[in-house]
Order: sequence, then C-alpha cells, then structure tokens
Amino acid sequence: MVRTGRRDDGTERAALRADCANCFGLCCVALTLTRSSDFAVDKDAGEPCHNLQDDFRCGIHTELRTQGFPGCTVYDCFGAGQKVSQETFEGQDWRRAPQTARQMFQVFPVMRQLHELLWYLTEALSLRPAVPLHEEIRRALAGTEALTRLTPAAIADVDVAAHRENVARLLLRTSELVRSTVPRKKKRSRRGADLIGARLHRADLQGADLRGAYLIAADLSGADLRLADVIGADFRDADLSGADLTGSLFLTQAQLNAARGDAATKLPTSLARPAHWGG
Repeated sequence: MVRTGRRDDGTERAALRADCANCFGLCCVALTLTRSSDFAVDKDAGEPCHNLQDDFRCGIHTELRTQGFPGCTVYDCFGAGQKVSQETFEGQDWRRAPQTARQMFQVFPVMRQLHELLWYLTEALSLRPAVPLHEEIRRALAGTEALTRLTPAAIADVDVAAHRENVARLLLRTSELVRSTVPRKKKRSRRGADLIGARLHRADLQGADLRGAYLIAADLSGADLRLADVIGADFRDADLSGADLTGSLFLTQAQLNAARGDAATKLPTSLARPAHWGG
C-alpha cells in the first residue's frame, strides 16, 4: 500500500491561488501572446488583451476555449496577480496611475515565478517523509517570501533564475526522500523524457520521476501516478481518465487544466476537477 504521507489539504496554500477579483488583469496585459492554437491573437507585453474589460475582468472568461484562447485556461499566477496589485503597488492600478504600468508589468512575471516556488515549498513542507529536510525547506520558504515583500524596483532586479535553481535542488532532494518510500526493485526515471502520445494505459508509475517529461497527448488513462514527481511535466491533452493522482508530487492546477480527465480521475484534495472534464 502506497501512503501519500501528506499533511496538507490545500488550506495552507489558499493565498497562492489566483484571486482575479483583486488583480488588475495583469496576466491579460503584462504577458506576450503569440497567435497559435492556444491564443487567437498576437499581443505584445504591456498591451492589454482586447477581451480585458474596464473592471479588469475577461469579457469571454466562460468561453475562452471556444473563442480560441485555451492557453488562458491553463495559466496560473499562483496568487502573484493579487500580491502585485494589492500589496506591492498598494491597490494603485495601472490605468488610474499610468506611471506605474511599466514597472508593474516588469514585476509581475518575477512575482509569478516566486509564488510558484512558494507553492512547491509549501507542499514540500507538508510531506512527512521529508521531515529531515523541513528546516531547510522552512528557510527557503521564508527567504522566498521575503523576496516577494521587497520594493517594486528590488523585485524586478531579483535574480530569479539563480534563486529558482537553489530551490529546485532542495525540491529534488525532497522528491527523492518521498519517492524512496515506494517499494520497487529498480528506480523508474523518465525525467525530461519524450513521452508525447505514449501509450501508458493503466501504467504503474508509482513514485516515478516524471520531472519535465513531455506527456502531450499521452494515454495515461487508469495509470497509477501516486507519489510520482510531475514537477514541470507537460500534460497538454493527456488522457487522465480514471488515473490516480492522489499524492502526486508538485502537481499544479494548470497541469490538470491542460489535460483531459473524467469523474473517475482521482485528484489531490488541494486541487479542483477542471470544469471542462465534465462529470
């Protein structure tokens, strides 16, 4: 029997969930969009999407997939939008204070990466098998949080790549500790593997290393992904029908939103079943 050894039901990460009502539509302005199957238009960074309304809401939010913007449905800022809007810039929006716009749009992508790291580190701290690393994880969590509290200019100058690399090493050690609790005769590593369209129906992937794997359009129906490390794995159009992802390590809502599943797909309690899955 595989135990997830997890103490987090998602409540500790509530502040790391996007709250669009308290954001100035930053993902709709600060980011570059390239016309593709994900986005119906080209848009430069700093240019508001034509679907962005005066109240900073999306005018086609409930129709994004049918209107040619499925890429928007799989984007997650991990709460960075409301942090930048309400804390870093103290509720002063870029429309009423256009002098803040350029810097706000520079800060947002950095904050988004820092908040993603906060999401992973908070999860790591909830994993009982990783107790030997919890003190290091707490320090990394506090250090990352401190970076998010800097001034706008200081946040924009953060060497986020270097910080991310340091955190990534700690998360890898965490993953190895947790996955070592899964009994098996040999290690199963598919890190960064090209598994596009792979036939993995009912595959036993308990405790597998799938970090950064390309699982685009893969058939993972009925697969056992308990305690599999899926950080950075690309699940676009992957079939997760009936798959068991309870206890999957570092799984995000954006990854689920990019995939296909059904009512039989088992999910961690901290994540929601995507609306487009049905059931």
